[in-house]
Amino acid sequence: QVQLVESGGGLVQAGGSLRLSCAASGRTYAMGWFRQAPGKERDFVAAISWRAGSTSYADSVKGRFTISRDNAKNTLYLQMNSLKPEDTAVYYCAASRLIVADTELGEYDVWGQGTQVTVSS
Repeated sequence: QVQLVESGGGLVQAGGSLRLSCAASGRTYAMGWFRQAPGKERDFVAAISWRAGSTSYADSVKGRFTISRDNAKNTLYLQMNSLKPEDTAVYYCAASRLIVADTELGEYDVWGQGTQVTVSS
């Protein structure tokens, strides 16, 4: 089974930017980013299809976040701009057996360990 390792989290001021990376140990199909704030459920952030032909975003991040992938490097990215305090959460990357981007948490069966993103006001 493929393994996922996230990196790139940290502390940033509101309005700043961060770029998350997710390195996969092997080939992956559709992939996504989810996030979980303290005391809250894990929520969908963004997803990308196998060949990066389609993407999907949560309304709360549209226009600010960009998901991308480099299949040659087996790496998924999340560029986060104009960060807000409400973006503070642990961010997880996930891999699906589907080839199309999906917003449903249950469609992903491999998860990384998460990386903390903290946005100060």
